[in-house]
Amino acid sequence: MTGWRRMHPVTPALKGWKVLVAVLAIGWFQAGENIEQAIDLLQGRGFLLIIGGFLLVGLIGFGYSAVAWRVTRFAVTDEAVHLRTGILFRQQRQARLDRLQAVDVVQPLLARLVGLAELKLEVAGGSGSAVSLAFLREAEAEALRAELLALSAGLQRPGVVAVQTPVDGTVPDVAGAPAVPVPFEVAPEREVYELPMGRLVSATLRSGTVPVLLLMIAGAITLAVVSRDISAAFVLVAPLFAGVTFVWSRINQGANFRAAISPDGIRLRHGLTEARAQTVPPGRVQAIRLRQGPLWRGPDWWRVEINVAGYGQGDQQQRDTVLHPVATRGEAMTALWLVLPDLGVQDPTALVVAALTGTDEQDGFTVAPRRSRWVDPVGWRRHGVRVTERALVTRSGRIWRSVDVVPHERTQSLGLEQGPIQRRLGLASFVLHSTPGPVAPRVNHLDAGVAAALLDEQAERARTARATATPEQWMRAVGAPTPTTNAEPTNAPPAAGAGA
Repeated sequence: MTGWRRMHPVTPALKGWKVLVAVLAIGWFQAGENIEQAIDLLQGRGFLLIIGGFLLVGLIGFGYSAVAWRVTRFAVTDEAVHLRTGILFRQQRQARLDRLQAVDVVQPLLARLVGLAELKLEVAGGSGSAVSLAFLREAEAEALRAELLALSAGLQRPGVVAVQTPVDGTVPDVAGAPAVPVPFEVAPEREVYELPMGRLVSATLRSGTVPVLLLMIAGAITLAVVSRDISAAFVLVAPLFAGVTFVWSRINQGANFRAAISPDGIRLRHGLTEARAQTVPPGRVQAIRLRQGPLWRGPDWWRVEINVAGYGQGDQQQRDTVLHPVATRGEAMTALWLVLPDLGVQDPTALVVAALTGTDEQDGFTVAPRRSRWVDPVGWRRHGVRVTERALVTRSGRIWRSVDVVPHERTQSLGLEQGPIQRRLGLASFVLHSTPGPVAPRVNHLDAGVAAALLDEQAERARTARATATPEQWMRAVGAPTPTTNAEPTNAPPAAGAGA
């Protein structure tokens, strides 16, 4: 164990202001219901009482944050990260490193201004399984991330070195010097793609939300003109606010997006007001999806999303599960190769092209029969599945295209769904269950016999693949040595499945 440590002393200031902002927001909404009473309160001694109340609440918030900071400590061992929290009710959490799914370095705007960062550990588990260390010095957070990723990969600590305190005219005593652990070296990386800001803005404006916003604005203007009452248009204020918020979040989260490959996994950096640096170790991606809306068809852009155990809960699904916000076809294929370098076919490019834009039985896809047009007259020719030695590939959607890829060893469970009309037509939908996230693979309206056979075959493939899958501590699978010196970046990506 490296010993119990506290967060940075500035942490209470970065957390305490949230209480004051919450109180101000509540007061604003309450005052907004009755403007006249709010104006009366701001006159005379009422104004001083309000200011005093806000100051008192602010002091309580900052004081509580200071006490919480004092009792919060963390420690790192070779097996887990331990976190102690709680003032009245003490709690100690443990995040096992062999179950580590991703490590994020997060810098909110205020933390970035003072050079601090939050380290978030995503562990395989249900909601609330993440462990947050907030806030640390940025350099300390980066070093701790390298240490945790190395330990989770199965590497051993480099050892200790003697720390000497030279004295003028004397010879340092090496034998008696105190020893401290040698930190792990930060793994080298090689950038594979970067998203231009112009493409991000253009793609966001081409998303389905913006046309809906324009229609709502036109509707609001028309409603106000017809009724000759501008207040009638205020019913659209809330939907308009939600749409604008969605557009801003897409731009804010996708800004400065770039991806790199390194021995410890896929590194993603993005964010405008809040900078995030994610590291997803090899083999932690459970499924991958490529999506394209009708307005992205011309420039041939794709949004690439992934399922990672621990991600996909609440806001994280829109923020942390994106492998590329707006990818060209070539970049989308590159993103797919980052997750699954080997699709198990001789011509993977032809397979991906057939999945992205193909119909019918092109490139060996098993497709929905012609009679399925009665339940899906528009997209039935796009429904298809292709099974390779390494993964299951599904495609769907004629207007909104979607392609899902799931490695066999990442299959969680399988199922068949059949409605009354499908039973009448002899059809069934094949469903593959993954961890929570944006990717939910399924193939609708297959022949019932074909779907049943696919269910049995895929269950056997999943069992076989899991038996030969790379262990959780992937560096041990290749006998990687303990790093002792600085390494220079290489021009070749890591070997498939090895992570090194």
